[in-house]
Amino acid sequence: MKLTLIAIGKARGAYGELAAEYSKRLTGSLTIRELAAPTQKAEGAAILAALPPKAFVVLLDEHGKDLTSRELADKVSAWQGQGVTELVFIIGGADGLTDEVKARSDFTLGLGRKTWPHKMVRVMLIEQLYRAQQINNGHPYHRD
Repeated sequence: MKLTLIAIGKARGAYGELAAEYSKRLTGSLTIRELAAPTQKAEGAAILAALPPKAFVVLLDEHGKDLTSRELADKVSAWQGQGVTELVFIIGGADGLTDEVKARSDFTLGLGRKTWPHKMVRVMLIEQLYRAQQINNGHPYHRD
């Protein structure tokens, strides 16, 4: 399954290094598209324009479904079993996502009810995708 991360802003320094480290560990491909726009409305338009037409879209939002690592692994596996070939994750900007982007989503994922810096969310998400892959492959990286 092809994985894409669309994020507003760039991850630099330690955040960028950690994101790159976990990206390298993922088997297959993870494409990271970093977008910049001057307003929330422009960010929304840029995100929608970057979405492949048949992709399954997962938004990251503090109000999204908070899953354990195993539950996320099960979701990814189920989506793949349902024929999803392209899974796109979206991390919005500081002002959140537009209603148009939210309407295009297929699932909303939370990383807890706290608000996290967007650059940290990127690292946490990529690590969780790697962890999900390891769980689904029966690798002992994850420990309950």
